[in-house]
Amino acid sequence: MRYFRSVMGGVIGTVFILLSGAELAAQAKINWLSWEEANKMAEHEKKKFLVNVYTDWCSWCKKMESNTFADEDLARYINANFYAIKFNAGKREDIHWNGKIYKYVPKGNRGYHELAAEIMQGQLSYPTVVFLNERMEVIQPIPGYQDPGRFEVIISYFAGNHYKNTPWRKYAESFHDSKVVPVNGQ
Repeated sequence: MRYFRSVMGGVIGTVFILLSGAELAAQAKINWLSWEEANKMAEHEKKKFLVNVYTDWCSWCKKMESNTFADEDLARYINANFYAIKFNAGKREDIHWNGKIYKYVPKGNRGYHELAAEIMQGQLSYPTVVFLNERMEVIQPIPGYQDPGRFEVIISYFAGNHYKNTPWRKYAESFHDSKVVPVNGQ
């Protein structure tokens, strides 16, 4: 009987540790939302929006997903500071956002969504991360693949409202004394 209790205690302890580890791993993933979900959540708590604009055919989008967005520290920071929207620019369904209806525009083999074109300011390049303020207005789209180190600087720049008073180059140079390539030449 003692052996049985000892084995069961070990099994229960192992299961508890595994479940705790699974819960922590789940917490370290970005809580991706749809446009509709983010809109509803923003009614209760104001935050900025981080929009990951991607397509199914984009290899750099997949690399950013598996490398940058999979970083646990970045995921926690994004979840705490932004409503994160994962937006497939090839989505064919209408999207109701900010009082307007946006549609898919067919164009050859690869169309695009009107909402992607609007928030990316007409520059359809994938991947692009778009930052929106609490009023759902575009702050800035950031095109291209971003590695985790560079992306940490970018998200802290927008989350901390540094973009309002500090030029990108000055902020990036002062962030951990890193040497970061300027965004859009600033």
